[in-house]
Amino acid sequence: MNKGIIIQGSSRSEGDTSKIVQVLKAKTGYDVVDLNTKNIGHFDYEFNNRDDDFIPLFKNIVTNYKIIVFVTPIYWYTMSGLMKVFFDRISDFLKLEKDYGRQLRNMQMASVSSSNDSRFYNGFEMPFINSAKYLGMQYKGHLHTWVEAGRVSQEVNNSIENFVEKQILK
Repeated sequence: MNKGIIIQGSSRSEGDTSKIVQVLKAKTGYDVVDLNTKNIGHFDYEFNNRDDDFIPLFKNIVTNYKIIVFVTPIYWYTMSGLMKVFFDRISDFLKLEKDYGRQLRNMQMASVSSSNDSRFYNGFEMPFINSAKYLGMQYKGHLHTWVEAGRVSQEVNNSIENFVEKQILK
């Protein structure tokens, strides 16, 4: 089994997305990083954010893991701002310390969205698919999840289990 990491990109560390993350963690045994607890500045062309949490976090990920599962709530029909900043900052490793950036080529990526209903919008996963392709990663697929009345339903739990077995651990 490939060693994996779950990247949680919600503005609420203990919100609904974290409930989905906990189910994923229980089914995969993967480590979890909560981007909300990290100090990660926006990408800039002068690389002024070199002293924030991104560089050591990214180096740890590409050095120690084979698969990244990005889990984000749907905000305004797309990934969260925290998740988008994480993706933007990968550019640091396409310009500086390219050897770390190149390690993504041997990795896998999956994405999971969460919301308060089962409705899913076409195009949501396009940034994940195209980013994986651009970075030379294998895209393992996407799963949309939802939390109802503060809990993960059996239907969603079953969907997560199926996704883990057929997409992530495969």
